[in-house]
Amino acid sequence: MVVSFPVMFPSPSVAMPDDAGAQGAATRMRDVAQRAGVSPMTVSRALRDPSKVSPAVLRLVEEAVRAVGYVPNRLAGGLSSMRTNVVGMVVPSLDNSLYSPTIQGVSAVLHAAGYQLMIGECGHSPQGEEALVAAFLAQRVAGLMLHGVHHTEAAAAMLRRAGIPVVETGSLSAKPLDMVVSYSNEAAAQAMTLHLHRLGYRRIACVTLPSAGNERSRDRQRGYRAALASVGLEADPALLMEMPPGLASGAEAVVRLLQSPAPPDAVFFAGDVLAAGALFECQRRGWAVPTRVALAAFDDIDILRHVVPPVSTLRLPRAEIGRRGAEVLLDRIEGRAAGTVAVDLGFEIVQRGST
Repeated sequence: MVVSFPVMFPSPSVAMPDDAGAQGAATRMRDVAQRAGVSPMTVSRALRDPSKVSPAVLRLVEEAVRAVGYVPNRLAGGLSSMRTNVVGMVVPSLDNSLYSPTIQGVSAVLHAAGYQLMIGECGHSPQGEEALVAAFLAQRVAGLMLHGVHHTEAAAAMLRRAGIPVVETGSLSAKPLDMVVSYSNEAAAQAMTLHLHRLGYRRIACVTLPSAGNERSRDRQRGYRAALASVGLEADPALLMEMPPGLASGAEAVVRLLQSPAPPDAVFFAGDVLAAGALFECQRRGWAVPTRVALAAFDDIDILRHVVPPVSTLRLPRAEIGRRGAEVLLDRIEGRAAGTVAVDLGFEIVQRGST
């Protein structure tokens, strides 16, 4: 489990239990005020709610904070209101660049509103997410963003008791914990499978990441099966494959499928790196794409646009999910909105030369 603390000022200090600690903090704030040429009250206001001071004053305070080495005690200040100005976010992996646009979208909106983002990696583990939820709640976060809509019973119970705003991303849910902002993995997989069928492909395979502990893979498999059923095609178990992440897995999958007794004429890789690995393996073996087999992917990562042939894929609004998710979270935190929120930002099929 990894937790990072990207903050505008140094990370929060622990509240001191005695008067000496409080007096020391007050003295350091006066040092900041003296250097910035403003009152201690103005320093406090700038640190707690930057929108309440002018940009020029905020800049002076920030410069003084760095010069003095002052560590704002955000946790202690938040205990009276039972929350800080920190929002927690749980993602499956910090290695996967797919999550970067969402994180950047969240961070930009929060930073502009004077909030900071704390990120935790759960490693695709529900138990890991549960541990992070407990850790974030102990830090009195103002709200939480979770990449996923399935959680352990303990995690869900903790969140209900905490009563803080929660936004789920990564997929849609008919019964969100609180708010959900995403797209439907099932609908997206169904749409791409039907797109391949409309192009004339009839023996369509699907390769996903392992479905155990990954509701997104399960949703994509359901969408694939639903598409086949809607056009009267039988779902052949030999054409549905689960593979671990990585280029090598995509290469192995396409070889196993095309060397099987009844090979597919199209393969939908519900994972972008898998699709890239499959294309590279086809090129290495001299298997023409899409003449021998058509290839489609799930995410529009940059490499899929520049390979030959470029790969057809699903374009997902990952950055907008981050921005919109942070906006609805702030609306709830700041009391501007109430009630369940469900935002479906959709997806786009991008047709290219691989199909």
